[in-house]
Amino acid sequence: MKKVIGFLAVIAVFATVAFSFTTDDKKVIESAKDEVKEIKFSGLSYADALKLSKQTGKLIFIDCYTVWCGPCKYLSNTTFKDPLVAEFFNSNFINLKVEMEKDADGPELGRLFKVRGYPTMLFLNEKGELIQQVYGYADAKQLMNVATTVIK
Repeated sequence: MKKVIGFLAVIAVFATVAFSFTTDDKKVIESAKDEVKEIKFSGLSYADALKLSKQTGKLIFIDCYTVWCGPCKYLSNTTFKDPLVAEFFNSNFINLKVEMEKDADGPELGRLFKVRGYPTMLFLNEKGELIQQVYGYADAKQLMNVATTVIK
């Protein structure tokens, strides 16, 4: 009998805690669960990214992709959402995502950096000079290895 009463007391405590959250508390909890740590890509043009790079001293990272590219989608859904990758890239780079066939800067960047396949990731300095190019899918560890080397 004591065990049943103890069990019911524990359930009552949990129920009280669960129902004591206000609507605002529940919104905060839900938004924290929904917030996915991922690379934040700016909507800057290539020219504006170069200007910002000169002002901030940050390098530029460009994800060159197309809408029809399966590995590009996989990269966006996995590697770019890795919390360590996201934190590192958001802190150290100006991140651009350029659809190479449809975005205004896409075709020109493709010619300029000789992009021959997708995905291709570019690391550039403030002058727009290529530091490193990664062709094809890269998992979080592979991309972090390149990124940390580029930053040094």
